[in-house]
Amino acid sequence: MRRAATVAALLAATATASLAAGCTGGRGTGDDGRGQLRTPAESPNESAIPSASESPSATESRAAAGPVLAVKLDNARAARPHTGLNSADIVYAEQVEGGMSRLMAVYATKLPKVVGPVRSARESDLELLRQFDRPTLAFSGAQSKLMPLINEAPLVAQTPGRVSGAYYRGTGKPSPHNLYLRPNRLLAAAPGSDALTTGFHYGTAPSGGQRETSRTVRYPAASFTFTWSANRSRWLVSMDGTPTVTTDGKRVAPATVVVQYVKVRKSAFHDFLGNNTPYTETVGEGQAEVLRGGRAYDVNWSRPKATEGTEFTTGDGTPVNFAKGQVWVVFAKAS
Repeated sequence: MRRAATVAALLAATATASLAAGCTGGRGTGDDGRGQLRTPAESPNESAIPSASESPSATESRAAAGPVLAVKLDNARAARPHTGLNSADIVYAEQVEGGMSRLMAVYATKLPKVVGPVRSARESDLELLRQFDRPTLAFSGAQSKLMPLINEAPLVAQTPGRVSGAYYRGTGKPSPHNLYLRPNRLLAAAPGSDALTTGFHYGTAPSGGQRETSRTVRYPAASFTFTWSANRSRWLVSMDGTPTVTTDGKRVAPATVVVQYVKVRKSAFHDFLGNNTPYTETVGEGQAEVLRGGRAYDVNWSRPKATEGTEFTTGDGTPVNFAKGQVWVVFAKAS
């Protein structure tokens, strides 16, 4: 019996070490051939982490308990449908290598039991997250040269290598598109709406605007379409021409969509195929479109410093209110 217990302990330690070594980016990263960075632990040959049969239902928080949770989500076709996406207060969409897309979901008012699939971080995520007070960033890893920047940033970086018990490998999708997070292993409770220091305003719709039933944003190898549903008073999301649903079969339908035109430049990082990693600049100013209530509003955006949120205003400087509910912000390259 003593010998059996020793063997079991060694096997458990080996599995944990394998996950840690592969997901922290300490040995550098490769690429899965679709313009998405991966760590060695995200390769198809990795030993599977036991799956958890947890429903994606969420628990709400009414009192502030700390900083937000931001989760980097895989958005390749093989990674869909997502789990826990409808519980996010804000979903950011950005362009990555090869013209593809990746999502960052921000949780403050509620925490789902499971979120995923989780993937690697990018340099521009650090600038975007400065608007929050020391947020927790959940991600699968990053390039070895980027990890020091992440470790020095004013955030709490949580990878499988640091908190292996918070992550598991699902069995419904192929690796590397099957890494999932249990948020309650990182945060004791949802921090509450006070943690959303984004500068967003909520309330009555602005005057004017134009009637809009559908809006599509295109990247070189990805697209997002938002179609207004008068019955639901929400924008129905489609990605790459396919309606977006979560693993519980529910349609993703934000109350407000922001198409924010930003500068997208080359960063100092590449994937193993030589594709440059785009850097999305979210500090500065520019133009944007706000979609709410079946109408589109042309607005200005301004974020003078990384530590500040983004203000969206009309031509005369009046703050633009968003509809109450989930907000999607899609970063599009300014012409």
